[in-house]
Amino acid sequence: MMKRKLLLIAGLFTLYAGLFAKGDTYIYDYWGKMEKSPDAYRVSHVVYADDLDLDIGLKKPSSLFAHGNMLYVADTDNSRIIQLEYTKQKTLELRRVIDHVNPNGFDTPETLNLPEDVFVGKDESIYIADTKNGRVIRLDQNLNVTQLLKEPDDPTYEQGKDFLPTKVVADSKGRVYVSARNINKGFLKYEYDGTFQGFFGANEVVYNWTDMIWKKLSTQAQKEKMVLFVPVEYSNCYIDKEGFIYAVTKTFEEWDLKSDSAKPIRRLNALGKDILVKNAVNLPIGDVQWGNAAGISNPSKFTDITVLDDEVYIVVDESRGRLFAYDNQGYLLFAFGGRGNVDGFFRQPTSVEHIGYDLFVLDGQNASITVFTPTDYGKLIYKATEQFACGEYDASAESWSKVLEYNGNYDLAYIGLGKACLRQNKYKEAMDYFKTKRDRRDYSKAFKYYRKEWIEANIGWMVGVLIAIIVIAFVSKIVKKIKWELDSL
Repeated sequence: MMKRKLLLIAGLFTLYAGLFAKGDTYIYDYWGKMEKSPDAYRVSHVVYADDLDLDIGLKKPSSLFAHGNMLYVADTDNSRIIQLEYTKQKTLELRRVIDHVNPNGFDTPETLNLPEDVFVGKDESIYIADTKNGRVIRLDQNLNVTQLLKEPDDPTYEQGKDFLPTKVVADSKGRVYVSARNINKGFLKYEYDGTFQGFFGANEVVYNWTDMIWKKLSTQAQKEKMVLFVPVEYSNCYIDKEGFIYAVTKTFEEWDLKSDSAKPIRRLNALGKDILVKNAVNLPIGDVQWGNAAGISNPSKFTDITVLDDEVYIVVDESRGRLFAYDNQGYLLFAFGGRGNVDGFFRQPTSVEHIGYDLFVLDGQNASITVFTPTDYGKLIYKATEQFACGEYDASAESWSKVLEYNGNYDLAYIGLGKACLRQNKYKEAMDYFKTKRDRRDYSKAFKYYRKEWIEANIGWMVGVLIAIIVIAFVSKIVKKIKWELDSL
């Protein structure tokens, strides 16, 4: 009997461990309190230079980019780009090393110099932020240079500084957006022919009122010694399938985060304005509470962002080595990861990419790539999100119900069920779900439709009662008048 109990306890422990695995996955509830969650991703494997048959190990790699089933790595301190193939067996295989380019097909090949980013366009052109060479180069697949972007010769560009491009993306029209070190006016935008068009998505000026007042009271000499109030720099970017640029920044004041003044994640439209949707109670800022655990007291600082086809965006935080996934409404789907040397944790996460739902995280200090694959729980979350976006509300509700079987505290599942009910015109049920998770915005919307539906369903007897009251009052008045006239005879 005792043995059976022990086996039962061991079985339950195993089941619990299977559900919660490392126990580092979590979400935040309505009150901003961290809640443990089943793992949405598991580590598939961790790849080092030896696994890739590279003759020289990775040295301070700084960026990843995925195109099709190819994964490109900017191996910065080795001045090269590594092209890998992600196979159907979910392994990374070396395809080629790009450490030189052909200027015009005849001259001696030129070498790269500390490249910090790589991007591949829809036309298969390869863009490299050749940082120390002060240029962005566009290559064809044979590594011939087809375009060269250098320091702009424009009055709006401050001359006299080294031009150090660090990030590059391009849209389907061939327009190139470049982020450069020490440039704080946004992205440098180049037309398809290489013409500099100015700055794009300039960040908002960050200041505080104390500095403003002090500057007003200072003398001219004191003002000249003060640090200028300047916009801040973007730390990384990603262009989604619709051509919107997602940008992240690490330069902000802590107290600006919860008032949404800092905006560490932005989705820029064609005019460079931030249009990121934020319907959740907790803003998409990474950790909502940052305490002082392990001596780290600062908020999340995002070094990179990647956007899945279903508009779920995932950011990586260098402060605590964590990944945060948000849907297109700004709801946190899950967060996991951390600082450390074991698999699934990082010493210096510098970049994140995806192929399908599989994630790749580059650790610059560890010189490794960690491959994550979604668990059944993670797949269900993605499935429910996509089904709702496609208008499959019955199927979406069913998937959210299955998510709740894994995690009964998952707020977004209740909200997802409520939205599915709302789309199915089940307003009262929708109100109940929204009320459970204190989603005031959607509750108000459901209540508005429920009230309209109730009025339409009951308008007949309400009008009848109203008419009856009027008729009774009218008849009563006439009866009283007749009675008064009879009494007066």
